[in-house]
Amino acid sequence: MTTKRNPEPVDVVIVGAGAGGATAAKVLTEAGLKVVGLERGPWLKPEHASGDELKYLNRNFIWQDPKLKPRTYRQNDQEEAVITNFSATPQVVGGGTTHWGGMVPRMAESDFKLRSLHGDVPGASLVDWPITYDELEPYYTRVEWEFGTSGLAGANKWEAWRSRGYPTKPSPLSQIGRTFATAMAKMGHSTFPMPQGMVTEPYRGREPFSENGFWQQYPDPGTGKSSTLISFIPDAIATGRYDLRSDCYVSEILVGSDGRATGVRYQDEDGDEFVQYAEAVIVCGGGIETPRLLLMSTSSLFPDGLGNGSGMVGKNATFHQYSFSVGLFDKEIHDPLYGWAGHYMSLCSFDFYETDESRGHILGSLIFPSMIGHPINWSFPGRPSWGPAAKDADRDFFNHSMKIGMLLHDMPVESNRVDLDPNVKDAWGLPVARITHTPHANDFAHERWQVAKNGEILEAAGASKVIPVNMERITGNTSHELGTARMGDDPSTSVVDRWCRSHEVPNLYVFDASFFPTATGINPALTIMANAWRCADRILQVDRHDWKKR
Repeated sequence: MTTKRNPEPVDVVIVGAGAGGATAAKVLTEAGLKVVGLERGPWLKPEHASGDELKYLNRNFIWQDPKLKPRTYRQNDQEEAVITNFSATPQVVGGGTTHWGGMVPRMAESDFKLRSLHGDVPGASLVDWPITYDELEPYYTRVEWEFGTSGLAGANKWEAWRSRGYPTKPSPLSQIGRTFATAMAKMGHSTFPMPQGMVTEPYRGREPFSENGFWQQYPDPGTGKSSTLISFIPDAIATGRYDLRSDCYVSEILVGSDGRATGVRYQDEDGDEFVQYAEAVIVCGGGIETPRLLLMSTSSLFPDGLGNGSGMVGKNATFHQYSFSVGLFDKEIHDPLYGWAGHYMSLCSFDFYETDESRGHILGSLIFPSMIGHPINWSFPGRPSWGPAAKDADRDFFNHSMKIGMLLHDMPVESNRVDLDPNVKDAWGLPVARITHTPHANDFAHERWQVAKNGEILEAAGASKVIPVNMERITGNTSHELGTARMGDDPSTSVVDRWCRSHEVPNLYVFDASFFPTATGINPALTIMANAWRCADRILQVDRHDWKKR
């Protein structure tokens, strides 16, 4: 490794180019600020994308390689942490929006005030958000129209008010979606088209997506799937004020003697080390890598990690475990479901989202149907793993199976956290993230109730066999990492303020899902982007004038 001449200082350096980082880059550069983006992974081009299942699902093409970038996990402080690929997350330009299924429902109004609704829950650290749905709504709308989304306004009877509909219509129902809708109606429940991060008709020079099941976990070679890679990043680059550098690994956020951030230290793809100086630093590494970076950034002013005087960095981690019920259908009775044809997830329901304490738990989740899996990796509990029996199972059930899934609305618990493993280092010699997590009792109650309900829906759909797939522990199987740099008004119990600015470092910001005070029962990406836009507006209107006074 050699140290070369440092690049010129800029207004803002952003660590990460996913949902939060790319949104901030677009807003700030379009307003005239000079921004450098540092992304840990590569910059994929359309020719890198395909439906190659082995490449994307089995060979770590966009997923972090656990041999180079391991993480460790333990359930509690008494256990020895073990190396595991916990919450495998794409580290590429575009971040999780390159691989995602594109689910973009809005948060419910109740999500912002869970402590007011439920009080102090024993063993949990439930809080209200310091902002409301009304404050975020204009930014939800901006993202939906600038990013490119599809949906049907008013179709979700549980949705809060919205100032505008969706820019493109919903995707056509798949056979799995129709089966789900029929069963839900039979049981007296409602469904609505899944709001999606994609365009279903020509929109701003983009063409609609290819309607096939090879969507989740795959980059899109076209322009149908909305990702920051093909939307906000090109917008920012077009300004001439966004310098995005891929394959750059940030190891430290630097601070001056006045306690303000001065920039970041990073290595480029050749292993050369640089310091990028800036007036402000925005961290968007995700709910595991962001606290890791803050904790690695120690100094005489911040011996316990940057912005960690409260000791709250890394705490209150939540991960949205995905659980589901599988339904197998008799091919002699039912038409094929053809999960690989039609969009991956075209329908969903909010009927079980709001709290109903008669279920034996509080909180709830979005539910949605999908195919079980792609041809090589598809499976279900009890499926033979080899020989004629495995082939028979493939013939009988690959086109006659589906699942109904849920995202766990997991409780924040202060002791569930991300910190630095004292014993394990990555390929660059830096301490890896250690995850300590035990689900709250409400998590188990919620998950088991909803998976059982999903099984009832499959039975109503005519499944001859229903198989529940329940969690035993949190594995990070959604790549959703939330809550580890909690937003709040009280510096003693949170890491950033209502503008996602560090309570202790006035020009340091966190714009990924680390800021979430509590989890939700939906995918976080739309809220990450809307909040990043909201906070970037605040930077432009207020904060940047303070930077220039120094």
